[in-house]
Amino acid sequence: MKRLVLLFVSLCLFVTSYAQFSDSVHYYIKYASTGSINRTNDGTAYLLNNNMGFKISKKRITLNAGGSYVYGKQNRELTNDDISAALDFSFNRGNDRFYYWGLATYDKSFSLKINNRFQSGLGVAYDVIKKENAVLNLSDGLLFETSNLYLHDTIQDIYQTLRNSFRLSYKWVIKNIIVLEGSNYLQNSFFHGEDYSIKCNNSMSVKLRSWLSITAAMTYNKLNRTERENLLFNYGLTIEKFF
Repeated sequence: MKRLVLLFVSLCLFVTSYAQFSDSVHYYIKYASTGSINRTNDGTAYLLNNNMGFKISKKRITLNAGGSYVYGKQNRELTNDDISAALDFSFNRGNDRFYYWGLATYDKSFSLKINNRFQSGLGVAYDVIKKENAVLNLSDGLLFETSNLYLHDTIQDIYQTLRNSFRLSYKWVIKNIIVLEGSNYLQNSFFHGEDYSIKCNNSMSVKLRSWLSITAAMTYNKLNRTERENLLFNYGLTIEKFF
């Protein structure tokens, strides 16, 4: 966690100086809140999913920061208390479609039995499709992970591993009204074949205004080491702003 804080501070300092000495920096901020409530004679269930992202981009360098918090209960029993945060950058040396990336993430998840998990790594990415209204991107790289997990709910597992991280991401804008986008990851350990994780985040938004959309989102996570998975499907509002 200390390393994540230090990295965040370093990136903030870099971003501040980067923005001060460049007149062509673009900013983007996005906040989405989705959720569901179900109450019957047999019980009550509710789920709240909050996501926020911030992006700073120039011609060759892009910096992203994002976080999410999911909280849910069913019949007064806790089902989700999940926090995720990520910082990443990408650097393009002049090739329009090919670039390098770096990443640092932190996770804490009740539903996946993650007490703490920190990942950091580097890799490369390529835009298979790069158009104004459509992007399809493939990336791959190496991640170092240090984790504190629960196995079979009660056995604490503290370990480190090196992973391959493969990602497929896309964005498709239809008539400037409907937006389909998502990022999907497969992360395998180099040392244990049965140790892998899957992350899928996909959404569809319908724009009501340039800054306001109705959003339906599906999130799926699987952590094979703890034999846990979660699937969230909910809807709500997304607020976004370019400046």
